[in-house]
Amino acid sequence: MSEFALTTPLRDEDTEQLRTGDTVTISGTIYTARDAAHKRLCDLLAEGKPLPLDLEGQVIFYAGPAPTKPGQAIGSVGPTTSYRMDPYAPKLIAEAGLKGMIGKGKRDERVKKAIAEHKAVYFAATGGAAALLSKCVKKCDVILYPELGPEAVRRLEVEDLPVIVVNDVRGGDLYQEAVEKYNEEV
Repeated sequence: MSEFALTTPLRDEDTEQLRTGDTVTISGTIYTARDAAHKRLCDLLAEGKPLPLDLEGQVIFYAGPAPTKPGQAIGSVGPTTSYRMDPYAPKLIAEAGLKGMIGKGKRDERVKKAIAEHKAVYFAATGGAAALLSKCVKKCDVILYPELGPEAVRRLEVEDLPVIVVNDVRGGDLYQEAVEKYNEEV
């Protein structure tokens, strides 16, 4: 397992070097979005309409931040369960150029296939560490769907946001590999 420091937007060269289990810090612009926002974005694609933001090479953090306290860029922000975005992720990867996703939990086979085919990557952020993760956010702006409250799309400027590669361009799956390794050792 290796360590990488990446800056968004991500390119094929960035994702091709990553392997399951690698630790990565991400800096630059990323976006938050959850299932309601994903559905709206995919509905636009299905209607042949342009997206209101350019996702080419971008990373979406599956998160709905807590309210921001005075003097902070954002409230606590931690990963939400990713499978709720599985119906939408392949379309955003294939048609909008999404390169990275941050969440927690397993992805379905369609998402893993899209990741491999389009040289994307799925990262996990540590659940339960939302207060610590928020310290990596230097700026936060609601840019789409403010009526969704915590699930609105936000543009975050992050510095050294720590994540782990779960699904890579080779079809690797850290969760599956960990279970297999555990079963070998037991």
